[in-house]
Amino acid sequence: MADAVLIRVKSWAKALKRDVVALWLAARDARTPLCAKLLAGAVAAYALSPIDLIPDFIPILGYLDDLVIVPLGVVLAVKLIPTALMAEFRAKAAAREGRPVSFVAAAAIGAVWVLMAGGLFMLVW
Repeated sequence: MADAVLIRVKSWAKALKRDVVALWLAARDARTPLCAKLLAGAVAAYALSPIDLIPDFIPILGYLDDLVIVPLGVVLAVKLIPTALMAEFRAKAAAREGRPVSFVAAAAIGAVWVLMAGGLFMLVW
């Protein structure tokens, strides 16, 4: 019983990783509708960023983005992309060897951290 659940969770996680890469591809394709392209780009950039907005060492909240926010963003973005087009992106994503990394999103998240630290400093000052 526990083995079956573990297998399903691993399968779900693998499909989620593939869909994130597929969304990264969708955000760069001219055939993707603009609204879907913007959401797909934002979700993929956040998911592929080497820096989390909420660090994982913070109890409970640290894993909230990995377990709730990213999967919900993926589901919403996938619903906005035409089915045939998403199937093509999924096939391309499955064929890719490596996972892309979004340094732009990492820089944006780093900027948010710096702004929050500056605001906290100003508040304490």
